[in-house]
Amino acid sequence: MHTLFITLLVMVSVGLIVVVLLQSGKSAGLSGAISGGAEQLFGKQKARGLDLILHRVTIVLAVLFFILTIAVSYFAL
Repeated sequence: MHTLFITLLVMVSVGLIVVVLLQSGKSAGLSGAISGGAEQLFGKQKARGLDLILHRVTIVLAVLFFILTIAVSYFAL
């Protein structure tokens, strides 16, 4: 059981890394955070298309990551 959870945890971790790296940047770096980053943060722009799918997959993988991490620590030897 422990080996299964560790294997799933590794697969979810790699998937989470890949999905986060595939997402586009939301700001223009440090200058965007100082000058106009708040406008994008509080604006009414919603993700569409591929960005929306990647956002939802990231949330699902993050939840699975935390659940599997708790399960691995619970079933540890």
